[in-house]
Amino acid sequence: MNQPLTILCIASYFKGDMFLRTLKKLGCKVLLLTAKNLEHKPWSHDCIDEIFYGDVTGDSWNMENVTRGLAYVLRSHKVDRIVALDDYDVERGAHLREHFRIAGMGQTTARYFRDKLAMRLKAREAGLNVPDFSALFFDLDINNFIARSKVDSWLVKPRSQASAMGIKKVHNGQELWEVVHKLGEERDGFLVEEFLPGEVYHVDSLNFEEKVVFARTHRYLNPPMEVAHEGGIFRSINVDYQSEEDRHLQAENEKVMRAFGMKHSASHTEFIKARQDGKFYFLETSSRVGGAHISDMIEVSAGINIWAEWAKIEVADALGEKYKLPKINKHHTGLIVSLTRQAEPDISPFSDPEIAWRMAGHDHHLGFIVKTQTQKHALEILEKYTSMIRENYHAAQPSNDKPTN
Repeated sequence: MNQPLTILCIASYFKGDMFLRTLKKLGCKVLLLTAKNLEHKPWSHDCIDEIFYGDVTGDSWNMENVTRGLAYVLRSHKVDRIVALDDYDVERGAHLREHFRIAGMGQTTARYFRDKLAMRLKAREAGLNVPDFSALFFDLDINNFIARSKVDSWLVKPRSQASAMGIKKVHNGQELWEVVHKLGEERDGFLVEEFLPGEVYHVDSLNFEEKVVFARTHRYLNPPMEVAHEGGIFRSINVDYQSEEDRHLQAENEKVMRAFGMKHSASHTEFIKARQDGKFYFLETSSRVGGAHISDMIEVSAGINIWAEWAKIEVADALGEKYKLPKINKHHTGLIVSLTRQAEPDISPFSDPEIAWRMAGHDHHLGFIVKTQTQKHALEILEKYTSMIRENYHAAQPSNDKPTN
């Protein structure tokens, strides 16, 4: 009798519940590797066969000890696949796959989905528009970047942090060198790039057998850096289907996946439409499901759960089977999420029939997804809710590493 597939999931954060549930539903043996401080999170224990805890201090994992621990586990478990559920786990998963020779994304490919310098170099090589940038290795390269740049400000970015964390904004060469000197021996872990004001878009996709089999294009109504650093309200809305922007960004996303060597996974890729020239520029990508309830918005608009479909793709690939995408809907949707002053905010004033999903007011947060017939109507509701939230609910919690202005 054939043994069930054994899939080890790595999670630095509490997420991916539907992924775990789908694996179990498909008959897999599910192992979870996570941090001890997540032990009491509401994991779906009925769907997890065993949980292991890594040697973790803060956000740092001792991969030497994790590797030794997994080697012990592998004496009694044959692991068929390792899946990283979060950005921070992509490199850890690749490290373990390489060491134990388990199929899947290796360390070189993983770099393109985690290292902002690697992804910019590869994107530029593939012919995508990329904001001008420079590594911080060589002093002359930095001075050449300063000399040729024609924009008003630049961003110093950590190469491996997720989202907008750790970004510093500078306005001239003197400020840039001050930041570089403060980084000291850590400067090789950062890059500098031109700051291009504009609208930021994200394409969330599923990939199988080196092809994009599903993608949805959305536009952030507030730039992610503004939300992260200034404590703004998170909002996103889907782009009109088959519009010029939708077709162009889906094609650009396919270029990224092909150039970066994506074989099978979920992915979340961001582009910016620069105000100065109206062109789209690649910002970054990741081998994961988009956060901040983007997966819930996709489920409302498309009728599929992207976590569940990713799990099906992993199983199909491991078994050498074909993956078939379910029937897809094309509803117009908008998402809004905010930190609140109230621990348990009263969400009863938000009562429009277009609300398709709501975050029960708790833990100083509220959020809604609306489903409408047109993008314009979704945008109108989000604007109304933004005014209500700002006036009666919103609390800002700016990042500690807010960019200098």
